[in-house]
Amino acid sequence: MGLPSSLEPPEYSPIAFPRLNAPSRNYSPRVGWTRRPSAVLQSLYEACRSSGKTVHFVRDNLQLSDDGLVALDWAYPSYQKRRRTASHSTSPVLLIIPNSFGKITRNVQQLCQAALSHGYLPAVFNRRGHNGTPLTTVKLQQFGDPADLREAVRYIRYRQPAGKLFAVSESTGSGLLLSYLGECGSSSYVTAAVCLSPVFRCQSWFENGLCWPVQWALVLYQKMCLSRYKTVLSSIVHTDTLFATSSLRNLEEVLFCRTDQVSCASAAPAGTGGGASGSWEAYWERNEPLRDVDEVAIPVLCVCARDDPVRGNTQSTVPWELFESNPHFFLLLTDRGGHCGFPATSEGNSAGPASRPAAGPSSATANCGNNWSHRALLEFFRATADFFAAEERTKQLAAKRRVLGGGAGGRIFRHRSVSTCKRVPACSHNINAIYNWQRSYTR
Repeated sequence: MGLPSSLEPPEYSPIAFPRLNAPSRNYSPRVGWTRRPSAVLQSLYEACRSSGKTVHFVRDNLQLSDDGLVALDWAYPSYQKRRRTASHSTSPVLLIIPNSFGKITRNVQQLCQAALSHGYLPAVFNRRGHNGTPLTTVKLQQFGDPADLREAVRYIRYRQPAGKLFAVSESTGSGLLLSYLGECGSSSYVTAAVCLSPVFRCQSWFENGLCWPVQWALVLYQKMCLSRYKTVLSSIVHTDTLFATSSLRNLEEVLFCRTDQVSCASAAPAGTGGGASGSWEAYWERNEPLRDVDEVAIPVLCVCARDDPVRGNTQSTVPWELFESNPHFFLLLTDRGGHCGFPATSEGNSAGPASRPAAGPSSATANCGNNWSHRALLEFFRATADFFAAEERTKQLAAKRRVLGGGAGGRIFRHRSVSTCKRVPACSHNINAIYNWQRSYTR
């Protein structure tokens, strides 16, 4: 299940990342899921199955510039007494973006557990009104609007300035991550990113719809979440029409694309002209995840399965030209795996958690449960970090040689280690000048 040779970009080929494809030889799809109908059952099983209480969360509510609230849930193991990490910690941060419906699935909880065992600091991003986050404004976050995520990343940089930042998105949450990486480009502060079972062509995905049991379940779940704010939403949308919808497209259209209501003006991000043009086509011109994909400046791995029942037909829903022409994008495509399922049995390791957490992200990819995609993405992050570290050492060595070859002035630094010239990475902006944040409560 390594990267096909035809899809390996020159800048990030397996030569540059020598261990990028190493995990694939130890993972094999779980035996038993062999037919197409089983992909739906497998996806539902992985989404609805409980993962236990091995991971707990402590929440930071972030007050944004428009007085709205988003939340960051920081994961910590159940056996750990200290819930907070010091700001001077150099541990890498793993920002996890769940699906766009706000449901925290078993896949997300297992990913947090795997990340903790490899020395990461997992943080789950919750949109406005999602997963118990209070809705303090009448503004809802559009599908591909990265404004709130941008402020959350700045807060993470402020809180953990010395740690590298990695990002993982799940399912439709990949639309938000790809939008953020495209809009921010080289200023995203993210080292590398992975999209698990992403939906690439989101407008057509909403228009084509899903099989009725899945669509019915997703629409019902969204209505249950929105019913909590029925009174306040009545000032910007027709709630009777909203709760009478039967498809995801109609639900999205009522919330954001009704020109006869205030919702388009209040929900559209500043500078997009959402209030002037509230049509369905104009909405996706602002929210299509691949609209600025050429600006992405970091390695991005997309893990997909051919039998994904949510994304749809592989040939028409996967942007092959993106992986063939863009050197920053990798595609890991499997025959089976369903939607965010990817169960596997390890051939080389026995099942069962490790007795102690690993020392850091460079350790062997063990203790990742039965989801091989988690092992693959952690290995991808490790290989990417090693690659950039090697590039940085090469640059520092070249700079040292230039200094030493500069005559008398260079002899001053002849016996001085290059590490003494390093600067601890710091946040390059004033956090208070961007927005005000406060921790409302923890759990």
